[in-house]
Amino acid sequence: MDVLGIDIGGTGIKGAPVNIKTGQLTGERHRILTPKPATPEAVIATAADIVKHFDWKGPIGCGFPAVIKYSVVHTASNIDKSWIGVNADEKMKQATGQSAVFLNDADAAGRAEMQFGAGKGHEGLVIIVTLGTGIGTSLFINGVLVPNTELGHIELQGKDAELHAAERVRIKKELNWKKWGVLVNDYLCVLEALLWPDLIIIGGGASKKHDRFFPQFTVKAETVPAQLRNDAGIIGAALAAPV
Repeated sequence: MDVLGIDIGGTGIKGAPVNIKTGQLTGERHRILTPKPATPEAVIATAADIVKHFDWKGPIGCGFPAVIKYSVVHTASNIDKSWIGVNADEKMKQATGQSAVFLNDADAAGRAEMQFGAGKGHEGLVIIVTLGTGIGTSLFINGVLVPNTELGHIELQGKDAELHAAERVRIKKELNWKKWGVLVNDYLCVLEALLWPDLIIIGGGASKKHDRFFPQFTVKAETVPAQLRNDAGIIGAALAAPV
């Protein structure tokens, strides 16, 4: 069965139909820039344009950069603050006429990696860490998601961890891969001291060049790059849709 997965990010909104049995995209991804400001009305209208592009009739799953509880948005780090308190599922249904479900974007990517990617078949405690503008995390215990973890915001050396080790820091400070790898390792060591994961999966665009910074890691947990790359958010969103 195909489901439309939409990955809503701070810079872009992209989507594609997904075969939820295989995890394969069954159409070419379509991407539109995230509107500025990223208000509920503007973002929903843009996501609805993705739906129109595919002439989609059926369930829709949306990964979204916020804590989502019972369809309601509770945080707004990279979107407009007016999202807080909004029932995102209902807004999307009103705009498209199709049933829709929103979930945290890191949780969406994590679901995809656990079912079809680097986490497939792994038991115990698995943490997916996405390194980008910020640090996103998703946590699974024996394959079961613990939703809405915000472990990118733990304190590290007196500040928010993502201000210490996100890929944005590497780019802004023009750090080489080795120096940035040390910073990422600082973060992973704190995660390990708190949670003792069995597997850490590193996602985000930098995971394509994992061989350049993974050698700096000293964590005891097995650490591997994500496999689904930029499609993970779309696939995981589709998996969460109300079918």
